[in-house]
Amino acid sequence: IDVVGTVKRLELPWVFAVKRPPPAAGRASCSTPAAVRCLPGEPKLTISFRLDGSNKHMLRDQDEALGKVLARITNGIAKSQKAKKSKKNSKGPPRQSPEPAAVKLYYEGQEVSDAVPNSEAWRDGAVLQVGDVKYAIRRNAPTFTAAELPVSLLAEFPVCPNLEVEFGNLQDCEFIWFRETSPNASPEAAGEPPRGDGGWTEVGRGRVHVPSNQDVGHRLKLLCIPKDGARAGSTEELVSAGAVEAGPGVCTFDNRHAYTAKEAEWPAVRVVTYNILADVYAQTELSKTVLYPYCAPYALQLDYRQNLIKKELAGYKADILCLQEVDKGVFSDCLTPALDAFGLDGVFRIKEKQHEGLAMFYRRSKFQLLSRHDIVLREALTSDPIHSALLERVSANSALKGKILQRATVLQVSVLEDLKKAGRKVCVANTHLYWHPKGGNVRLVQMGVALQHLSHVINEHAPGAPLVFCGDFNSSPNSGVFQLLSETAIPLQHADWRSSGPEESISMELLSAFPPLLSACGQPAYTNYVGGFHGCLDYIFIQPDSMQVEQVIPLPSHQEVTTYEALPSVAHPSDHIALICDLRWNP
Repeated sequence: IDVVGTVKRLELPWVFAVKRPPPAAGRASCSTPAAVRCLPGEPKLTISFRLDGSNKHMLRDQDEALGKVLARITNGIAKSQKAKKSKKNSKGPPRQSPEPAAVKLYYEGQEVSDAVPNSEAWRDGAVLQVGDVKYAIRRNAPTFTAAELPVSLLAEFPVCPNLEVEFGNLQDCEFIWFRETSPNASPEAAGEPPRGDGGWTEVGRGRVHVPSNQDVGHRLKLLCIPKDGARAGSTEELVSAGAVEAGPGVCTFDNRHAYTAKEAEWPAVRVVTYNILADVYAQTELSKTVLYPYCAPYALQLDYRQNLIKKELAGYKADILCLQEVDKGVFSDCLTPALDAFGLDGVFRIKEKQHEGLAMFYRRSKFQLLSRHDIVLREALTSDPIHSALLERVSANSALKGKILQRATVLQVSVLEDLKKAGRKVCVANTHLYWHPKGGNVRLVQMGVALQHLSHVINEHAPGAPLVFCGDFNSSPNSGVFQLLSETAIPLQHADWRSSGPEESISMELLSAFPPLLSACGQPAYTNYVGGFHGCLDYIFIQPDSMQVEQVIPLPSHQEVTTYEALPSVAHPSDHIALICDLRWNP
């Protein structure tokens, strides 16, 4: 150690000795953070901090010597100073170059040796000194890797930010909402610069915020503080792109929410099935001009419909939620963050070569996901030996077989375990069968494959577990599919075998792999109501020997459904209506 008190670094594996380190070095308080992300097994680490008004992000090898990183920072500062000097000299006499800022790393008051590898040097609690600026090193601190507000904000509709956090837990994070003091729907659109930090009034706390009518015409700001219970990371600030707009008023689901104001009490389980209308279909010219010409164009826009969907689903307080026609982006960017905030986890199965699919959500305080057994029905029919007998009979008509094998229909199968009673399981199935009005024969074969697969899954993975089978079956109560589910058998000459004409007709007996199932919500007059059609197409089927129906949530009145002629509308986001029931385990 040098007698005048300057630092002399020792080349030890970690740290060194120092005599009277400068007060500015190690133990001084640091208000400026620097984030370091360093995980075992990854070759690189990242160092992020703010210097001279700009964000610096460095990607370095974990086994690289610290000295190389410090030299890189020093060189970067020198280049910046040189550029500034050159710019100033062009406007006046030459100036002498300033001394480059000293760049050092300290830990517990001692300077870290240049020879120490990055993975060991950049420790939580270390201090990076760049000239007179000191940065507190936060290694693997809670950090938002994604943070975004929805584009469309409606009064009285929940705003659920899309958030992803690393090294933290969303349930531990802190959220503070603000309203812009003076109305300004879109300063950028008006050619005005965005406003500064002033002019904001706190209006709420919590991950989800429901704007009031007082917020209409004002932008919202959200401060997100990532936490892991003990530590807090850097705050993210989000400002809405536009102002809160007025909501549509009374929606078709508002009265239904009165029946679902509380979660179902154990051992009851609330089940919901709902075709939410995929955006890939809502935005077609056919939908706008033929299927839904009565619907206001803005009410078919995804941003608008997502507000209604989130409020509707959140208000049902489902324990098991099966959705059809779910766009891939809607699942990841809308439903997952929103429903996660309300206590639900979800899984998604996309259709082959499609942009939409099936989603199943479950309340994580009541269930845990044990296993998934999704299939593509056409693939299972041709490749799984348990369907060999059915495949042989279908192959008797090549035209029908060809049509079946063209369909990308999937069956989503999840085995859940009841967290309130160890060992009790339930098999939840979700599907969306072939849509064509004359496709009854195709749907029968699809349902035959589905039931056989479900029986196999339960026998192999959840013996004795009851089946809850949800979906848009595109089948009326007088169809072969409904008969197969409720009566277990389809005779040789059933009319649905000839539904698509003589070229694709077939005669065969089809047996269910289950005893008679019960339609938990009965046979409503309709679950789908559009301008040219209405009928019951959606169901929740259960095994009555294992579960019983405790209550069925009433559907919207016919007046509510037809207020805007048909569905979808400004007050209803889909052309289908959700089915909701509370089920109870049999003793």
